[in-house]
Amino acid sequence: MSIFEKILRKEIPANIIYEDDYAIAFPDIAPQAPIHILVVPKHPAKNFSDTAQWSPEARAGYMQSINQVIAQLNLTDGYRLVFNTGEDGGQTVDYLHLHILAGKAMSWPPFPL
Repeated sequence: MSIFEKILRKEIPANIIYEDDYAIAFPDIAPQAPIHILVVPKHPAKNFSDTAQWSPEARAGYMQSINQVIAQLNLTDGYRLVFNTGEDGGQTVDYLHLHILAGKAMSWPPFPL
């Protein structure tokens, strides 16, 4: 069981800033930007590709949860949304989660080639 599943089950405490029927959101413990929030779906998925198996309601609900977190954070100066998938994609926890990064200007490309 992943750390995110344990947080979803309230077995591990987290500073939850948002929760609804589809997701929870909390600050990343190793922030990569001044604002770094994780949005974890309540519907299980190992990675983004697994969302293809979700119902349209589950997908829409998760996306709406993300929008609600962005609105709550009042990110009017911009933000970056990141899904890491697989080892080469930088995924370190085998449970889908979205990173909301904000609070500073983001560069592109994000990593040197």
